[in-house]
Amino acid sequence: MADKAAKEIQVKDKHEVATPAEQTRPGLVFEPDVDIFETEHEITLLADMPGAKAEHLTIDLRDNTLTLSGDIEPIEHSDEELLVVEYQTGKYYRQFTLSEVIDQDKINAKLNDGVLRLTLPKVEKAAPKKITVKAG
Repeated sequence: MADKAAKEIQVKDKHEVATPAEQTRPGLVFEPDVDIFETEHEITLLADMPGAKAEHLTIDLRDNTLTLSGDIEPIEHSDEELLVVEYQTGKYYRQFTLSEVIDQDKINAKLNDGVLRLTLPKVEKAAPKKITVKAG
């Protein structure tokens, strides 16, 4: 029975962020949960951003700091009476410091079903080569 409980889907609440700066707009700010994977050639970052749309996401890279931000618009139900509201809306915000091993010009981002996938290719290592010594 313990195995069954471990395999069940666990609900994870959104975590509100203590914002790094003063906000000029009211509303909640959430820190998206991420999974980060690494291979020899790249780092992949998956950020859970349910409710976000690609046109409302901003990915900014400045001074080796990668910033993810996005707005979630409230769902409008003009002809329905709300009985229960558990889904919170607001803004997503999270920052990462990149090392020099990331090729910043080749970063790729894709949003699918509320999951943002960032592919961070690594800089190609200098291929070993033999240097010829010339006489005189």
